Amino acid sequence: MKHEEIVVELQDVARQLGVTVRFERGDFEGGYCILKAQKLLLVNRRLLPTRKAAVLAAAMREIGLENVFLKPALRAYIDDEAAKARRRKA
Repeated sequence: MKHEEIVVELQDVARQLGVTVRFERGDFEGGYCILKAQKLLLVNRRLLPTRKAAVLAAAMREIGLENVFLKPALRAYIDDEAAKARRRKA
């Protein structure tokens, strides 16, 4: 899957979970937050598609996808990004 496709797929999954995805400009990469009881996933619109996909994947893991059906390629991408993040922290 191309990163642009991953971004679109992850946006669809977020919407199914009742999470609003917004692409905004600013001095941040992005992430998941709750603002006045509204679930938001913010992503910096200036990021390259590879980083947008990584930010969305990290946020979706935070939200929790245990009971959600995902395409195998999409789930594998999310798991790979989580493994990369763990290696960076170690």
